[in-house]
Amino acid sequence: MQGGCTCGAVRYRLADRPMFTNCCHCTWCQRETGSAFALNAIIETDLLTVDGAVERVMLPSASGKGQEVVRCQTCKVALYSHYAGAGRLAAFVRVGTMDRPADCPPEVHIYTATKLPWLVLDDRVPAFEGYYSLKELWPAAAQQRREAMKARAALVADRPAPLG
Repeated sequence: MQGGCTCGAVRYRLADRPMFTNCCHCTWCQRETGSAFALNAIIETDLLTVDGAVERVMLPSASGKGQEVVRCQTCKVALYSHYAGAGRLAAFVRVGTMDRPADCPPEVHIYTATKLPWLVLDDRVPAFEGYYSLKELWPAAAQQRREAMKARAALVADRPAPLG
């Protein structure tokens, strides 16, 4: 899977399918996207290759911990975010920036308590008024990838700092 910004200055490639895809209907995502929701495909950041100049912008969030949005330096399109929970370990790729966004449909709708009333959701996709339990909803393979991602980060954190 691959994608990029509107002007073409930034291109990215995912080395594997996303672990999971969230469709968030919170008012923060509505405001930040200028749309009814944000559709984010979650992948380990080390499986995301980015070519081109990007800028990182910190935005406030409902949690108070903020989110880091990675944008094209030229056209300012938001390509992906890092949220406080996983930090830079996981990238929440904006599905609309993918070359084939239809390949990444939502696997869950979250924060539907603030969903716009005219938007009708597919009953076949789980929906939650708030968040959900990853252990109950993510497929086993995705949960294993998430645990491996956290383990890789722990190994890096335990390495001694280089001398010099």
